[in-house]
Amino acid sequence: STDGMEAIRRLFTPEFRNRLDAIIQFKPLDATVIAQVVNKFVYELEAQLSDKGVTIELDDEARVWLAEKGYDPKMGARPMARVVREHIKKPLADEILFGRLSRGGHVLVTVQDGELALEIEEEEKV
Repeated sequence: STDGMEAIRRLFTPEFRNRLDAIIQFKPLDATVIAQVVNKFVYELEAQLSDKGVTIELDDEARVWLAEKGYDPKMGARPMARVVREHIKKPLADEILFGRLSRGGHVLVTVQDGELALEIEEEEKV
C-alpha cells in the first residue's frame, strides 16, 4: 500500500532504500491458514510423542484456543510455537519423565476454565 511505502521513505535513508531488493507487504492470515498452522504444530507434536509411546489428540475447542492465543495480527503465527511449548509441551514433558505418561499413554487436550487442560490415560501395566 502507499502508506507502507510512505513509512519506508520517512524512516529510512535513500542509501538504505536503494539496497533493498524488494519490499513485500503481508496481509493478516485468515482463519483457514491459522487452522493449518495449528495442525502443523499438532502433527509435529504427534511425531515427537510417538517415540515415547504417547498419542495426542486435540478437541475442536483446544484447536480454536491455540489459534486465538497463538496468533497476533502484527506478528502472524510466530507466537504459536511459544504457546504450544508453554501450554502443551512443558506439562507433557513432566508427565512423560516423572508422571502418568512414563510408560506411554494417550492425551486429550481440551479447554477448561479458559485454559488448556490435559486429560491423560496411562498405558496399562503389563
